[in-house]
Amino acid sequence: MQGRVSLSVAWITLFLMGTDLFVVSPLLPFISEAYSVSSAMTGWMVTVFAVTYAIAAPFFGWASDKNGKGIFITFGLLLFSFSNALTAFSPSFTSLIISRILAGLSVAAVTPLIYAIIGDIAPSNRRGTWLSIVVSGHLTALWAGAPIGTLLEHFLGWRSVFVVMAMIGTLLAVVNFKTWRYVPERDVTRNLSGGNLLRILGSVSVTTVWAISMYALYVYLGAALYSENGFTSSEIALAVTFYGIGAVLGSLISGQFTDRFGEKKISKATLILLTLILVCLGIFFSSGDWIYFFLFIWALVGYAGFTSYQARLTVEYPKERGIVMAWNNTALYIGITIGSIIGGYVISNWGYPFLPYVCSIAAIISFVLSNQKVQETKKEKNYNVKNCT
Repeated sequence: MQGRVSLSVAWITLFLMGTDLFVVSPLLPFISEAYSVSSAMTGWMVTVFAVTYAIAAPFFGWASDKNGKGIFITFGLLLFSFSNALTAFSPSFTSLIISRILAGLSVAAVTPLIYAIIGDIAPSNRRGTWLSIVVSGHLTALWAGAPIGTLLEHFLGWRSVFVVMAMIGTLLAVVNFKTWRYVPERDVTRNLSGGNLLRILGSVSVTTVWAISMYALYVYLGAALYSENGFTSSEIALAVTFYGIGAVLGSLISGQFTDRFGEKKISKATLILLTLILVCLGIFFSSGDWIYFFLFIWALVGYAGFTSYQARLTVEYPKERGIVMAWNNTALYIGITIGSIIGGYVISNWGYPFLPYVCSIAAIISFVLSNQKVQETKKEKNYNVKNCT
């Protein structure tokens, strides 16, 4: 029962964090009109959020490993409520940008630490399944949270979206505090500087390249479907829904396979499949209705790989789960940023049809890095065994 409560709280919390991330984009036109600024200017709301998150997440991961994760999650949710209330009632565009910086800071204190604390309390034979469940909460916001927010804007205006999120964040701060205050702190014995930090950065580089393989295309998916397939706005929305459902199912299914076959096998197998599926997506991108199927399979396999690799990191770094999950989320945002830049360059020089093939190259590079990481770990283990004997 305690496990179900913990998973439910973690799922709902990450759903709220994901909604805050994904709902801003469809609200930008209304915000732009409210403050009489250009669309390019309002886009900075997303940029400052992402940059703040990427910079702050490792700090919160390091601090939580030393002082406990529950208190930082509670602090993050209180800051989340304040920042969203400030977003809703900002008197100027400058204060609006400041509110999104604070929002990025708050989510950096919550999201990676939820992953880490679930890794701490999950039974060893169920860790993959538990992580897959909470990841699905974040991904559900992609196809459910954002549309709900957009619907709320239609009836009550865009400010109401942030008011509701602020209210829910305050409630969840209390719930999370009560849920995690009994979780025992782990003894951190490793030094997080020097070679060990370099090994962590090497591990999370796999996530960076994986993110490029997913987001170099996804960022421009709507434009690509419109340009190459002549899709209407409703057809693009349907395509994104197929993608979102595939992402959630992929995360959930990967947990079962990870617990049965092991984190390393599933994470490597999904990267190989991702490479092949992206090639197929490139071949059949203009195949009409078949594109829905390929988008679904792409997200299914891609996010199965992400979830299984997170489970793998929690196993390989049991003493530093907070900092590793934080760096992994930073690596994810860096990959999204680099992927959007690469995608824009590919579109400008070769056009949309080449995007899936470029993404497939990134996927195979991620697979190679993943294998290199395993080999290095084996060498370290052999070295330590020799020293002990």
